[in-house]
Amino acid sequence: MDILGISAFYHDSAACLVRDGVILAAAQEERFSRKKHDAAFPAQAVEYCLREAGTDPARLDFVVFYDKPLRKLDRLIETFVSYAPRGYLQLTRALPLWLSHKLHVPRALDRGLAGLGGRYGGRYLFTEHHEAHAASAFFPSPFDAAAIVTLDGVGEWTTASIGVGRGHRIELLRELRFPHSLGLLYSTLTAFIGFEVNDGEYKLMGLAPYGEPIYRERMLEHLLDLREDGSFRLNMDYFAYGYAQRMGASRLHGLLDGPPRSPDAPLGQREMDIAASIQSITEEIVLRIARHAHALTGLPNLVLAGGVALNCVANGKLLRDGPFAQLWVQPAAGDAGGALGAALFVWHQLLERERSPGGRDAQQGSLLGPSFTDEQVRAQLDRVGACYTHCGSEAELCEAVAQLVADGCVVGHVAGRMELGPRALGNRSILGDPRRADMQAVMNQKVKLRESFRPFAPAVLRERADEYFALPPGHESPYMQLVATLQPDKLLPVAPARGFARLALPRSIVPAVTHVDGSARVQTVDAERNPRFHAIVQAFERRTGCPLVINTSFNLHGEPIVCTPADAYRCFMATHMDALVVERCVLHKHEQPGLARRTDGARGADGARGANGAPS
Repeated sequence: MDILGISAFYHDSAACLVRDGVILAAAQEERFSRKKHDAAFPAQAVEYCLREAGTDPARLDFVVFYDKPLRKLDRLIETFVSYAPRGYLQLTRALPLWLSHKLHVPRALDRGLAGLGGRYGGRYLFTEHHEAHAASAFFPSPFDAAAIVTLDGVGEWTTASIGVGRGHRIELLRELRFPHSLGLLYSTLTAFIGFEVNDGEYKLMGLAPYGEPIYRERMLEHLLDLREDGSFRLNMDYFAYGYAQRMGASRLHGLLDGPPRSPDAPLGQREMDIAASIQSITEEIVLRIARHAHALTGLPNLVLAGGVALNCVANGKLLRDGPFAQLWVQPAAGDAGGALGAALFVWHQLLERERSPGGRDAQQGSLLGPSFTDEQVRAQLDRVGACYTHCGSEAELCEAVAQLVADGCVVGHVAGRMELGPRALGNRSILGDPRRADMQAVMNQKVKLRESFRPFAPAVLRERADEYFALPPGHESPYMQLVATLQPDKLLPVAPARGFARLALPRSIVPAVTHVDGSARVQTVDAERNPRFHAIVQAFERRTGCPLVINTSFNLHGEPIVCTPADAYRCFMATHMDALVVERCVLHKHEQPGLARRTDGARGADGARGANGAPS
């Protein structure tokens, strides 16, 4: 039985195909369209899922959408009316879009599927938005039973929920409703600092350790009434998202000592302190909600989804200080994961099909996107005129990548299936040496083309993770969803400093992946989920004694993560990256056409040559 899940029309559109309860394929539309956070019908993602499954729309058993548009429209109209006359302009802007396609999702799905090789003849199913989040958190998790917490901006009306999952069923027990939203509170402060909503929240999280939470008590007194169970009410005098195309109201300026920062203005201590304050409040709210969920369910395990669940600093604090023994966070916790959750909800909840997690998650390393054969890779590289060598074996390739990283090169790595979710987990990654004090600045400024304060994540061998990071005993972090402090023997004494002055101070023996507060967003790498990446890190350890590498997403600032070999080559050539590895093809920047004098393509172990040489 084939079930197609779709999320679309708001941001991060995606598709997922589940066959007999197994996730066969899932991907975000942005990776194909190259439009970051693409909200359009995910035609290319759907096409990929159908192709991967060897099927077409006519043979699908169910198509399910991840929320209920009529309820969302009800919330929009009620909100605009409640703010009348201030909400009138927003209503006149929103209604034409709704009447054209958002209200008529079945018709939009018909149109979208019509060009993909057959006509879907069944009826469309709709989950509630937070049902889809909850399903995405629990059904692929390794737990037979777990408490469920979902946190985001807003679905139909719900902005947060507490639920319980047992066997093949989930039930939502409590909810917080719009306009009171942790996601929208965090996004309002993201916009105030001068970052882009739905994209800059990661920046705010990374900026927070540079500041002090001096606005925390002021925010708690004026912005929200926080209760012991984690529920709260926002003081809407400070927020404009209910009636305007901006997040914060002008009253916020007085509370935060001046107007919002312009996006092109320098970041100052005020912005750092605002970031530290709202991050602290977010962590407190998440912790209180989790304690309430534990009291309601009495279960030792917790699963998380929704955009706020991507706040890995809050997740780390929850794991350290919260009441749950085990935590699992959906890797695609935002709206893209809604497609996966909706499909699994139909299989398990509506069709009442059992699940048997057996202590291992069913996310398959979140490696659910397209892959490319050796022939496809060579064809794409030859088409763009790339010069490459070809390694004859996996072992040789892993050794070559490890040597490049150990030599101080910044290496793009594309192999196997693309990741679902915002984190690159080794298959669409940029790799570097974490021991080098200058590598954070080099990769931010010359490769990622982004702000120098932003930290990078360590990808560490799972079997060596406890030596470097203070994760709870036996706990892994395969999806880069937890922040942990480094072990004391890996940290260095740091002189007192404020703001960005802290960035220049050595902090640990792996400074390129250590944030200024001594923490890191950890990815544990194991041979079961990703054997090649594990082998690369092992080879790096053999050369250096260090069992971890820098892992950051393979993309330019403002662009989606790369999907195809051609995407990777384009990004490679637009940056100061030193080398690119695509499957078993190795490319050096200085050998590429137009960048160096070269009389012949360099040969690999099997004698293969690309571009100007005859391929083997």
